[in-house]
Amino acid sequence: MRNMTHYRCTLCSNVYPYDGHTFTCPKCGELGILEIEFAYAQIGKNMTRESLIANRDLSMWRYGPLLPVDTSRSGEMLKIGWTPLYEARRLPELLNVKKLFIKDESHNPSGSTKDRASGLAVLNAIEQGMNTIACSSTGNAASSLACHAARMGLTSVIFVPKRAPVGKLTQLSMYGAHVMMVDGDYKAAYQLSKEAIKKHGWYNRNAAINPILVEGKKTVAMEIAEQLDFRPTDWVAISVGDGCSLAGVYKGFYDFKQLGLIKKIPRLLGVQSSGCAPFVTAWKDNKPLQETEENTIADSIAVGIPRNPIKAMRSIASSNGAFIAVSDEAILEGMKLLGHYEGIFAEPAGATALSGLIKALEEGVIKHNESVTVIVTGNGLKDPKNAQKTGRPPTLVPPNLAEVDKYLKENGVK
Repeated sequence: MRNMTHYRCTLCSNVYPYDGHTFTCPKCGELGILEIEFAYAQIGKNMTRESLIANRDLSMWRYGPLLPVDTSRSGEMLKIGWTPLYEARRLPELLNVKKLFIKDESHNPSGSTKDRASGLAVLNAIEQGMNTIACSSTGNAASSLACHAARMGLTSVIFVPKRAPVGKLTQLSMYGAHVMMVDGDYKAAYQLSKEAIKKHGWYNRNAAINPILVEGKKTVAMEIAEQLDFRPTDWVAISVGDGCSLAGVYKGFYDFKQLGLIKKIPRLLGVQSSGCAPFVTAWKDNKPLQETEENTIADSIAVGIPRNPIKAMRSIASSNGAFIAVSDEAILEGMKLLGHYEGIFAEPAGATALSGLIKALEEGVIKHNESVTVIVTGNGLKDPKNAQKTGRPPTLVPPNLAEVDKYLKENGVK
């Protein structure tokens, strides 16, 4: 705990002693989301490029000095992090981009990048002596929380909107979570979870309000930097819902720059669906965020009222990045391209970053001579219904080789 210096409010900039359980600014209330600041000079004495290269703990816990929880029990947990970073083989030529890397977060235990935040939440709950942990979620945060709570013997209570995909609901069932399917949208699920958490005194895993969780999400950026030999790409693209993952990516690169491990912070591209794009609208109009509809197939980023807007907006501004919106049709095309060209099966929100890259190239936001990393945030099996809209369907044939040959000829298969 000695590496955390204090909290700082994102609204009023007041600082408060770090205690591990304060979430919001005492002065600003719920809108005053806190940031955790670290003693970089102290951390940098032991965390160097050489020490990281020599570190054989290939998980997110390798960044323990930069994590605001007691990691002494991390060895008991499922392996989180150090997911593959692939250099794309076929898409760069198709898209006419200099270099493209794909960070495949579907390799985490529950199949999404949200495991990074949930891992910290579970350890923090244990540290505080709490037995029940709860959150609202469109799906991935919920399944990741239920997964790691089950592993560590905690009870999980989950609130999801009724549109949550069957794949994620199945995960929750298998992990033994207590699932409340709220008859409403994510806004309704969040509000109900907030009331229940307050009444029953459960640990609050809602990432938009709990400042510890951004610190888990930042580890994906640290891994990208390491896996690229501490020379990250010009741009990093990620899908955006409530803004916490985007804020986490910025914080990870920021931490590494403060430690002198990287020379620059990549420009960040935050990608939303045009059916639910409050960040994009606010950024383009230079106005405060306004509530929007949650009208998109990308359920993981269908957040009409982002609860962590300041950190996300600052991440784009500080990195000289951009927000961009893409249609659901473009998201489906992104899923198809990842699968057909690179063999990576992404859920809609997981492919949204690639769809955003394509549009950013078309509009000149990203230049064709720049390098890019796209973060695939979740596995396609989480939402098989939408995956079926874009994949090649099976063909029913009789047990007759002539019919097979006919199919091969008609489809140009040699």
